[in-house]
Amino acid sequence: MSTDDTVRDLLLVMPRLVGRVKRLPVPEELRAFDLAPRHLSMLSLLLLDGPLTVKELAGMLRLAPTTVSLIVSDLSRKGVLVRREDDADRRRRIIDISASSRPAIAQWLSPGAQAWRHALAPLSPAQQQMFVDTLLRYEHAVEARED
Repeated sequence: MSTDDTVRDLLLVMPRLVGRVKRLPVPEELRAFDLAPRHLSMLSLLLLDGPLTVKELAGMLRLAPTTVSLIVSDLSRKGVLVRREDDADRRRRIIDISASSRPAIAQWLSPGAQAWRHALAPLSPAQQQMFVDTLLRYEHAVEARED
């Protein structure tokens, strides 16, 4: 298979993939919160990795800590996230999904994580990393065209 054949396949599958993800219904409990993609990434990390600090979230999301702090404040005011003191360092705040929001968020986002696990399962860790790196290079190439 040539690179052009692969590109053709990707150009056909990517819009279908994005379309399916966009059609996932937002649970009723979360609709009023007007969640944006940046919120979903943060919620996914907290769902997968558990409670994290703003600094940890910022590093994982590749955003400035001040940006993450603003998102956390917004979602905290809405009752989606909770902040608590870190027992080891009282100056730090630990961010987590609120108990009342966790079931709806898990119901909504867990199927996507499961689908990725299924898709990546046949690949070795090195192949999985190459896949992620390829998607990131694609993202950067598209971004460069926008600039």
